[in-house]
Amino acid sequence: MNGDVYETPAAHTFLFELLDIIDHARERTNRLNLKGRRVMIPMNESSDRTVGTPPDEEDVNEPRDRLPTVIQGGMGVGVSNWTLAKAVSRLGQLGLVSGTGLDSVFTRRLQLGDPGGHMRRALDRFPIPGMVRNIWDTWFVPGGKAAEKPFKLVTRSTAEMKSSWTELMIVSNFVEVFLAKEGHGNPVGINYLEKVQLPTMASLFGAMLAGVGYVAMGAGIPASIPGILDGLAAWKPVELNLRVEGTHARETHALHFDPNRYFSDDRPELTRPRFLGIVSSDAIARTLARKANGRVDGFVVENHTAGGHNAPPRRAGNRTRQPVEGLQALYGERDRPDLEKIRALGRPFWLAGSYGTPERLREAREQGACGIQVGTAFAFCAESGTAASIKDEVLRQCASGELKAITDCRASPTGFPFKLIVLKNSITDLDRPNRKRICDLGYLRQPYRDDRGNLGYRCAAEPVESFVRKGGTVEQAAEKQCLCNGLLATIGLGQVRGESVEFPIVTAGQDFDPVRRMSRRASIRYSASDVLDFLLEGLPEDQRSVEPASVASRS
Repeated sequence: MNGDVYETPAAHTFLFELLDIIDHARERTNRLNLKGRRVMIPMNESSDRTVGTPPDEEDVNEPRDRLPTVIQGGMGVGVSNWTLAKAVSRLGQLGLVSGTGLDSVFTRRLQLGDPGGHMRRALDRFPIPGMVRNIWDTWFVPGGKAAEKPFKLVTRSTAEMKSSWTELMIVSNFVEVFLAKEGHGNPVGINYLEKVQLPTMASLFGAMLAGVGYVAMGAGIPASIPGILDGLAAWKPVELNLRVEGTHARETHALHFDPNRYFSDDRPELTRPRFLGIVSSDAIARTLARKANGRVDGFVVENHTAGGHNAPPRRAGNRTRQPVEGLQALYGERDRPDLEKIRALGRPFWLAGSYGTPERLREAREQGACGIQVGTAFAFCAESGTAASIKDEVLRQCASGELKAITDCRASPTGFPFKLIVLKNSITDLDRPNRKRICDLGYLRQPYRDDRGNLGYRCAAEPVESFVRKGGTVEQAAEKQCLCNGLLATIGLGQVRGESVEFPIVTAGQDFDPVRRMSRRASIRYSASDVLDFLLEGLPEDQRSVEPASVASRS
């Protein structure tokens, strides 16, 4: 139990190399079987697709609406909030809300007294009044809690999926998507992390009840999500295999979710949203296209300069010390996705990571992409959830040229490199008081099987002695930061700890040129509309979206 219990950069490197070997073997096998024969390779239990046979065009490009040129990325916990996604989508592009930690975001808004009454307005439209009443009575604080009083905590997720927790996940995801869609008829999307499995099915159901148009997911290989979307849209029970460390290779642990449990005969019609896999390599894109248990509608292709979690470098050990706690990841040519191979898949794709300028948008279009996904420029606009004081400091440093972002290999307990902005009074401030390790939210906890066969949960950022007692090591816990509490602090919802509040963790992409240019154009502060005007500058109106049927012709 004391081995490599967490996925490390080296482990991910091995995965990428293995995928490359499999792909090369498939290509060679196909070349050897061109004389009218087809080679059948089992993809998964629910797929009989033949290798080398292109998927049905109608299956890939079911045209319900035109595809966006700009996707506003799903950032952090509540940075991409409903206000930001609504501002982007109502202008004809695609706004994504962040689906990570929405139960905490939602309940803390209620504990602040529901400023503006937005949560109540959305709750009044939720189709199960009894579920709303229980949640409102539990979490709403009239007038808001006292500033010195800590937030009441949500229940940490477990494989048992207790009713109260499941209902809160359904409702909180419904509320965020409903508010983002309110007042316009354009699609809105939601972004999840594949690594955070326990809330996934209930969250998807809540978002679909609100009519979410797109689901984007990265931080792993979300091959089972398309099938779950198909099942929920048909009101069928669905399941998700849970990764449990310390189990035998043939042992599986499935989470089950039945949407019919929450409705009688009067069930609303659910529309299956488009699914976009967020990938960092052509190997992952090919795996998703071939092995997913349902339709993959497109890809967001992120390179290592994007904010948040990044894929690790393809070469293990390629890292160096930085002037903050943690290890900086160094990337090379092998980490660049092969766009020719992605284009050959015949699916729509968008490029992300330092593509937030009109020049890079034109470049992406020339490379066959539908457009770009942009995060950093939107993260510091007026509508984002980032706290105003952090926005002001980032914009000030950006204007002065002081701003610095690093890719830290050790900060995130997930094992993925994580992009951090170096700021005073944040987790990267070496002069800050040491934070006492507390794991009271647990979104990044990893299920594991202990020596007695019991299911447990551990996080490399929890107290070291607790992590070691659960089978981890001191080395694995070294320099890990609590992203859950830090990201909530970034949007002004940090937990109160006695006389102090949790320090924020501020993440953004590596390229701040778009923010700098936006600040100059708008006299420092700017809006989501300003960002779109900047990105789409000079692009004719009829070229600001793409017909789905035109994508296959580019491949």
